[in-house]
Amino acid sequence: MTSLIKKLLPIVRRDPRYAYEAYEFVSQALVHTHKMLGRETPDENSDPNDVRHHVSGRQWVEGICDFARQEFGLMAGVVFRMWGIHSTDDFGEIVFNLIDEGLMTRTPDESKADFHELFDLDEVLDQGFRIILEEE
Repeated sequence: MTSLIKKLLPIVRRDPRYAYEAYEFVSQALVHTHKMLGRETPDENSDPNDVRHHVSGRQWVEGICDFARQEFGLMAGVVFRMWGIHSTDDFGEIVFNLIDEGLMTRTPDESKADFHELFDLDEVLDQGFRIILEEE
């Protein structure tokens, strides 16, 4: 069992509203969000209080949605619902569960409210999709 699995399983047991995969995906999406914003991705040696590594709730959720579109395409909304995610508020719950477990840090002024009703997930996940058929 990998160390990430060992660290995430207690969270899933404590708050079973969200699938294990949701926690793993949100964690991976943070790296994607840093890249999307053109920032250096933090590693184990990075100072967690370094503002260069901070992303706002909105930035993180936008990064999560962008990553989901890349990974799951038009099925992203279906995948999120299977994992128990129905609104941007759910990402706040997941993030703060990760913080409570000591797997992530936050600044004193950050709260779950930073994720509250940011936008309609289904609308955002469907934005920008076009199917291009090549003519022969």
